[in-house]
Amino acid sequence: MSTAEQYIQTEYPVIDPDPHFTRVIRYMRGSDLAAWGGLTVGGPAILLAFERIRPAAGPKGVNFALGLATAMGFMGGFLFSYQKSSLRFWGWEENTREQAMDREEMAARAAAGLPAYGESKMSEHDQAAAARGSKYAALKFASIPWFNTANHKYHLTDTMNATKSEH
Repeated sequence: MSTAEQYIQTEYPVIDPDPHFTRVIRYMRGSDLAAWGGLTVGGPAILLAFERIRPAAGPKGVNFALGLATAMGFMGGFLFSYQKSSLRFWGWEENTREQAMDREEMAARAAAGLPAYGESKMSEHDQAAAARGSKYAALKFASIPWFNTANHKYHLTDTMNATKSEH
């Protein structure tokens, strides 16, 4: 069995195949936040529309259902927005804005003498395991929401240049 990394050819430059949770949130676009908000509001709005057409549960049941629909919309909207932001990190969608932000962030970290992807208190083995477990994890949200919350050095990108060499 080969341990070599496999690369996905993308139309846009890969910024980071395993971005940290906080980076994905910081790099979200306004459209991602609008989608998150729209999905949060959409569930209760549909429920209220159906309740107006054909009342079913009475006020107490509707209040619980509205709370549940809002919570589900909030969580689903967050996962959708997180995934959209992740797709840009992976180079699967247009990412010019994110490339510029990444170049600026990496240059500032280098100028300050900080590691590109943060310091890790984990062993090399644990860092590698964390990277394997969370790379492209946003594709698996249907089964389990999983995020990269570990700092590690296994990002496979050139930190001084937002473009990735061909492999």
